[in-house]
Amino acid sequence: MKVLILNGSPKVKGNTSIAVAEMVKVFEQEGIEAEVCQIGSKQVRGCIACNSCAKTGRCVFDDAVNELAPKFEKADGLVAASPVYYASANATLVACLDRLFYSTHFDKTMKVGASVVVARRGGCSATFDELNKYFTISGMPVASSQYWNSVHGAAPGEAEQDAEGLQTVRVLARNMSFLMKSIALGKEKYGLPETEPHAWTNFIR
Repeated sequence: MKVLILNGSPKVKGNTSIAVAEMVKVFEQEGIEAEVCQIGSKQVRGCIACNSCAKTGRCVFDDAVNELAPKFEKADGLVAASPVYYASANATLVACLDRLFYSTHFDKTMKVGASVVVARRGGCSATFDELNKYFTISGMPVASSQYWNSVHGAAPGEAEQDAEGLQTVRVLARNMSFLMKSIALGKEKYGLPETEPHAWTNFIR
C-alpha cells in the first residue's frame, strides 16, 4: 500500500517536516510505503480555469502538479501537510491542490485523506478545515486522530518539543493505516459504493 504526503512548507527541515517524519515512521512500521513530496519550495502557479484538462486529462501548466498526478492515482491515501500563514495553508500548496484535484479525472473514491497543520500559535483549526475540504468533495474518507491534527513550533526544530502534537500525528498515521487496509479488504469483498450520475445545479436554475 502507498500513501503520498505533500509537504507544503518551503523549509525542507522545518517544523512541518518534523510532523511529517513522525507519520512516516508509523507508516513504515505498518508496512505502508510513504513518499514525501516537498511542494512548498516549488514554483506552482494557481488555476486559471481554462478547462483544458477536461480535454487532455492533465493540467495545461506542466509542472509539479502533472508529476504528482500519477503518484496520487496509485496511492491509497493522501496527506496534505502545511504551515499556517494568516490562518490559511501555504499558498503554493493550495494552488497545487486546486489544480491536482481539478485536473485529474481518475476516481478518488475511498482513497483516504488526512491533513496536518503546523503553527506557532493560532490559525490551526481554520487551516485544518481548509485542507479537509479537498477530500470531502472527492469521496475520500478523512482519517482522524485523538485531537485536531496540529503541531506547534515557531523556530525550526521547536515542533520536537510538542509531545502532544507529535503523538497526535502518530495516532493519525496508525488510524489512517488501519482505514486504508480496511478499505482495501472491503473493496475485495464488496467493491466500491454504487454511484449516480452527477446532478449539476446552481442557484439560478
